[in-house]
Amino acid sequence: MNFVLDASVAMSWLLEDAGAHQAYADAVFEVLKRPSTQAHVPTTWGLEIANVIAKCQARGVLPENRAQAFLSTIDAVPVRCDPQTYSKALSETLQLARRYRLSSYDASYLELALRTALPLATLDADLSRATRKAGIKLFRVT
Repeated sequence: MNFVLDASVAMSWLLEDAGAHQAYADAVFEVLKRPSTQAHVPTTWGLEIANVIAKCQARGVLPENRAQAFLSTIDAVPVRCDPQTYSKALSETLQLARRYRLSSYDASYLELALRTALPLATLDADLSRATRKAGIKLFRVT
């Protein structure tokens, strides 16, 4: 099972701040433990993860040991970083960001999902709407 994984889902594994959607995020994590499952991410994914961790630590809401444990967890899940994100950034991704009024970061997940015809796992409401409008399925946990 393959799907595109938005950083919003992964960060909820660390911060557990997804409210009613936390069960979905946790279920996505469980799916990643299954054999032959792989999450696809744009090259900006790691930078988004690092940014949230750094900001949370700067605010004093994330202890170093918890951040390190999370990074070990992330290293253990099957994540494939897309090599074409950069080459699509100023063309397809920019067009999607404009069309759906998304950040370029969010549009990179949509571009990857469109190009690979994979469902997208996200907790971001704007990205979810854009995904549906673009004809891509949202990842459903089964």
